[in-house]
Amino acid sequence: MRDEAAKRVELVFSLFDANGNGVVDSGDFDLMTGRVLEAAAASGDGAKDAIRAAFRRYWTTLATELDANGDGVITLDEFRPFVLDPERFGPTIAEFAEALSALGDPDGDGLIERPLFVSLMTAIGFEEANIHALFDAFGPDSEDRITVAAWNAGIKDYYAPDLAGIPGDQLVTDRAA
Repeated sequence: MRDEAAKRVELVFSLFDANGNGVVDSGDFDLMTGRVLEAAAASGDGAKDAIRAAFRRYWTTLATELDANGDGVITLDEFRPFVLDPERFGPTIAEFAEALSALGDPDGDGLIERPLFVSLMTAIGFEEANIHALFDAFGPDSEDRITVAAWNAGIKDYYAPDLAGIPGDQLVTDRAA
């Protein structure tokens, strides 16, 4: 696993630990889902249902694949090798990428405006300076929009263990506050 990918995994785990108790459990996914849905107030019911389902599948996949002792929690050591395994986790990431990127396009024009992108990514827990750097790395147009397709692909790339120098690496870069 590339160092960049390892940093991405550590960050994702810390974000998924939404209640900050050091492990990931179903309650963390409930918290994150609620925050994301609140940020996506303008999105339609279909998009909201899709992100709910994607978060639910994310948790179910983690619990099924990793919670061998049945304690209902996932530790970082359990999480680290699994999340970057495209064969085991790829379909879950694809569903999540599709749902989240579509949630950012409530008007259905195929474009995501920066303010909504920032709101959604902040709801997930990313740092604002890194969110703006990521948006910029996607190459926004003259009206400060990126394509749904670019964000969808960027989410999938974020979980690829062999990729470096991708837009998603902006999320793990330390930035001065």
